[in-house]
Amino acid sequence: MSAIVFDLDGTLVDSFDDISAAFRRSFHVAGCEPPEAGVVRQMIGKPLRDMYAPWVPAETIDALIAEYRRDYAERCAERTRPYPGIVDLLDALRLRGHALAVATTKTTWMACTVLGRLGLEGRLDHVQGTDGFPHKPAPDVITHALAGVGRPGAWMIGDAVTDIAAGRAAGLRTCAVTWGVHSETQLRDAEPDAVVTTVDSLHALLLD
Repeated sequence: MSAIVFDLDGTLVDSFDDISAAFRRSFHVAGCEPPEAGVVRQMIGKPLRDMYAPWVPAETIDALIAEYRRDYAERCAERTRPYPGIVDLLDALRLRGHALAVATTKTTWMACTVLGRLGLEGRLDHVQGTDGFPHKPAPDVITHALAGVGRPGAWMIGDAVTDIAAGRAAGLRTCAVTWGVHSETQLRDAEPDAVVTTVDSLHALLLD
């Protein structure tokens, strides 16, 4: 059976509150006021350096990233939870024989930390973060994820236009989910192979 690749934040887990809180708390390092939580939400999924760049002096970004990672590693599962129905979906896909992988902008270590605390890591065959290679929309994290499971890919599932572009560049069919960071209009403009608005619809697409 082929592999199915998922984005993490906004696709498998609702992590926006924990990411936003840790990001905003880190601004004390630079002595700057953080952007509002709603603004941060729209940036989630980008590399941290790109998230900080519009708001703080460039020379402070490394310190802010270090503070964010320290803080977030401690508190990454305070409010983060799998979206309803996701655990059942993963179990059903594995029962069908699919290999399951995560391909995320997070580092691998951080992604594994989040998934481990939520009890999801054991439901996945490989967790791949963006570790020293180009981030989405480049396909690198997806191709590394597929190498990790040793199977050809069938679908890339994600909530952001960069997920769709990366999946297409990796040669996979793409499915956009509308419960994450980007609107349905933004996602449809990216021309994925499928758009789903509920986990039940995703279940039907992948299994029926």
